[in-house]
Amino acid sequence: MLLRERETSEGTLVSVCDADCLGETYEEGPVTLTVTEEFYGGDEAVEATAEEVVAGLRRAQVANIVGTQAVAVAVEAGLVDEETVLEFEETRHAQLLWL
Repeated sequence: MLLRERETSEGTLVSVCDADCLGETYEEGPVTLTVTEEFYGGDEAVEATAEEVVAGLRRAQVANIVGTQAVAVAVEAGLVDEETVLEFEETRHAQLLWL
């Protein structure tokens, strides 16, 4: 999985995706999800274990998670409710927001 963390004016933004999702575009009805190098990859992204992904998500104020494995890690850690996960063709997407 690729993990990228960056500071914004709203706090820490974390993006996580399965490596094979990078550069892909998924559609579900009228909604399109593009997993861009600019947002999920780049020099700041690192390959991460499940434990590192969970730690990164716990530091986040906002997170975007794409990919079957990445979403499963977030769900299994109790950070994302399975009922809020979106299905896009052959992948999954979830967002996390700590208030």
